[in-house]
Amino acid sequence: MGFDEILWKLRKKRGISQKKLAEDLGMSTGIIGMYESGKRKPSYEALEQIADYFNVSIDYLTGRDSKSVYYLDPDVAEMAQEIYDNPELRILFDASRHATTEDLKFVTEMVKRMKGED
Repeated sequence: MGFDEILWKLRKKRGISQKKLAEDLGMSTGIIGMYESGKRKPSYEALEQIADYFNVSIDYLTGRDSKSVYYLDPDVAEMAQEIYDNPELRILFDASRHATTEDLKFVTEMVKRMKGED
């Protein structure tokens, strides 16, 4: 699969139009159309910009890697670091990974009550 098809699939998966993508990237709709039709190849700078937008690696975007590598959103990365740095949070997070939906609902309700949000 080449860049053109990967870009098209990423855009469709996100549910955005070529126009929306072009606006978000500061490009023309025509350029996006040419990228997706394979009539034009992006510059390295454009590849970086598109990869950052879709939160994937350039290797994935260009078809060099078949796995989509999503990078952490800065807010998620900050939360992950907090969990990593705090042993009590790590215990809670680890326990939640094996909890059932009912367990998570129960704990959520307990926390809300503790915070006085009921």
